[in-house]
Amino acid sequence: MEVKIEKIDHRDIFYPPGGLLLWIIILLELFTFGLGLIGFVYYGSLEPVLFHDSRIQLNIGLGTANTMVLLLSGYMMASAVDFYRKGYKAKTNQYLKWTLIGGGIFMGIKTFEYYEKLSSGIDMDDNMFFTFYWLLTGFHLVHVLVGMVILGWMLYKMRAVNSAISVGDLEAGAAFWHMCDLVWLLLFPSLYLIF
Repeated sequence: MEVKIEKIDHRDIFYPPGGLLLWIIILLELFTFGLGLIGFVYYGSLEPVLFHDSRIQLNIGLGTANTMVLLLSGYMMASAVDFYRKGYKAKTNQYLKWTLIGGGIFMGIKTFEYYEKLSSGIDMDDNMFFTFYWLLTGFHLVHVLVGMVILGWMLYKMRAVNSAISVGDLEAGAAFWHMCDLVWLLLFPSLYLIF
């Protein structure tokens, strides 16, 4: 089934997928995570032994698995946008589902990791490393959940009878999802590997 694709004028001031407001939000989110990482590195430089001893309590295997899952779901999202531009609605739906499944797996692994930490008595109040760990990964997890809601809504709209979304809307959802990828690619080495 063919989908009518709207043409996007790249000279339009609102061309960035989702418009300027979305990109302002994305930049503010990246700035917020950046400040968190700067604080993390600063406090880590003050207490390197504590940060090292805390870091080795993290499950690098789960963190690595989550990295792979999120990167794969990012690829699925990019493929969904590409298929939608080419008019392949069924393929777009399929790849959006895979993106959402990847997000769900990411959340499941992270929830299990949180359960491990809480079962071991490790919470936000243990030390400054774990304060940053819980805040940064929790804030990221909320973003993944928001991204899943956005993409789930788009999938619902695309599957509804006589309903469609624009390429720009799908690109906007993809931009938000890729922001989650980028943030995790900064968080994972900072929290799990460096100290």
